[in-house]
Amino acid sequence: MTERGAAARARDLTKAYGSGETAVVALDAVDVDIERGRFTAVMGPSGSGKSTLMHCLAGLDSVSGGRVWLGDTEITGLKDRALTRLRRDRIGFMFQSFNLLPTLTAAENITLPMDIAGRKPDREWLDRVVDTLGLRGRLGHRPSQLSGGQQQRVACARALASRPELIFADEPTGNLDSRAGAEVLAFLREAVDSLEQTVVMVTHDPVAAGYADLVLFLADGRIVDRLAEPTAASVLERMRRLPEHPGTDAGSAAPAPAGSPPVPEGSGPYDGED
Repeated sequence: MTERGAAARARDLTKAYGSGETAVVALDAVDVDIERGRFTAVMGPSGSGKSTLMHCLAGLDSVSGGRVWLGDTEITGLKDRALTRLRRDRIGFMFQSFNLLPTLTAAENITLPMDIAGRKPDREWLDRVVDTLGLRGRLGHRPSQLSGGQQQRVACARALASRPELIFADEPTGNLDSRAGAEVLAFLREAVDSLEQTVVMVTHDPVAAGYADLVLFLADGRIVDRLAEPTAASVLERMRRLPEHPGTDAGSAAPAPAGSPPVPEGSGPYDGED
């Protein structure tokens, strides 16, 4: 893969919090390419830096060193207004919390970012997204009238609606039961296969990672392993080899979604808080 074929890439990416003896290095000189048109999962123990990596690649967090590109655009050093415009126009986001506005219908939530930007959606593309996600009969419903899985599908449609270059999903199934989580993962897989999107998903769940084309494993702020064509079993096997990390997060580990296989004894804590 050439660098021009990458949807996003980083070189010598470093992120530290604090300074001096109390500094915590969340990312340690990371080099990574996110291949266009593929589904990449990012995994690692609590505190390994996986969410920090996503936030830096998406321009949600500043970097301490190194360079980051979205396509051919270097985003390190961009001013806040330019970064906001880039995220709005070129990146889609999905988070564990659905972040839907309760007073708006599903349809209004889906198009909200474009409405704020004063842009009209591509109706043909939007119809394709809505039908792919099975939301046609729910567009007039408000979030309170939707199940958790349906709300996350609306969030997925919102991320896809502007046809972004890259979709970042941070634990998108963390608040869902196993059935609803499987539906959302299948839709992300469909977005890559049928809608030609690029997805980067941070997850602690080996089953979720099994939907990806490639899994990147982080430990102590570095990419320590890669796994192509993963399955839940092969992901679990690789996770066993990762070093444990005491974690730099506040709070306790989040529980695995229902239906996830148990983490092997001695493999360390895994959650979505890095």
